[in-house]
Amino acid sequence: MNIMDFNVKKLAADAGTFLSRAVQFTEEKLGQAEKTELDAHLENLLSKAECTKIWTEKIMKQTEVLLQPNPNARIEEFVYEKLDRKAPSRVNNPELLGQYMIDAGTEFGPGTAYGNALIKCGETQKRIGTADRELIQTSALNFLTPLRNFIEGDYKTIAKERKLLQNKRLDLDAAKTRLKKAKAAETRSSQLNSARLEGDNIMSEQELRITQSEFDRQAEITRLLLEGISSTHAHHLRCLNDFVEAQMTYYAQCYQYMLDLQKQLGSFPSNYLCNNNQTSGTPVPSALSNVIGSSAVASTSGLVITSPSNFSDLKESSGNRKARVLYDYDAANSTELSLLADEVITVFSVVGMDSDWLMGERGNQKGKVPITYLELLN
Repeated sequence: MNIMDFNVKKLAADAGTFLSRAVQFTEEKLGQAEKTELDAHLENLLSKAECTKIWTEKIMKQTEVLLQPNPNARIEEFVYEKLDRKAPSRVNNPELLGQYMIDAGTEFGPGTAYGNALIKCGETQKRIGTADRELIQTSALNFLTPLRNFIEGDYKTIAKERKLLQNKRLDLDAAKTRLKKAKAAETRSSQLNSARLEGDNIMSEQELRITQSEFDRQAEITRLLLEGISSTHAHHLRCLNDFVEAQMTYYAQCYQYMLDLQKQLGSFPSNYLCNNNQTSGTPVPSALSNVIGSSAVASTSGLVITSPSNFSDLKESSGNRKARVLYDYDAANSTELSLLADEVITVFSVVGMDSDWLMGERGNQKGKVPITYLELLN
């Protein structure tokens, strides 16, 4: 019975407090009651925390979209995470494309030019798929997880204490309102029931002191939590650096994989690489496509960039010319000569050589070089 009485009294007290807060909040909105304003420093901290929460959520969600564009896959991973179970491993798009290419190349025959090229491309796509998987895992661990921990942990604590502060402020302002009304009533009835009114006045003042103390204490707790946002920013900055490094590693790997693939495909005989009206047997660097494809002669830094006709003239003659190397080139086999950008070598033609190659000579070193990596000098 005593426990029941206690529960009923507590319920009644809670209901009374809730009603008092609701009345105070409504009167403030209607401009019928005064509102205790927070100090400027605390208001700035609250604004900074709210801003941090909003942008952290946006960055986190968009990063998830970047790493996993498939919304169904994201939902599946979310469900498994909430169930505290590991999501099943799935083949990503580059790996799937790579497997298709390898299977097709095997079907067409590894000994054929197309089949061999498909297999090489497929192997490269699978390497890119592995790098993509590593990027997702690293980014999720070092970037997304800390951001999510802030939203689901630290900020929830801040929001809880902020709500408590709001309630303590409503209690404080309600106590101020009651004291103000008690003093007004005491002034109007200084003779009638003066003892009772004075007692109500004393009780209101005691209540005000208690609510003021509770409000000040909660304001200090909230302020201490909010000042930790600066540390959160510093931590997220380190996480952002980790994310950038993971992306740098990923793109560097992909670039190297594609560069190696380009060299492997460039080592194929030119008649296999010809397509319709194209005659180039070696992939042309994109930065040079406009220069090499032009029939005009352009001057750069005092040097002359030659058109294909100049190379044709060289092939028809028995002489040699100096040429500047435009890009680094790694020899695909022992018959080729590795090149370094900006070095000058001697080139000449050999009877029976593919139209897209010349013989290059540097000191005692000699080997085939692709003409698309060269610029003849006058």
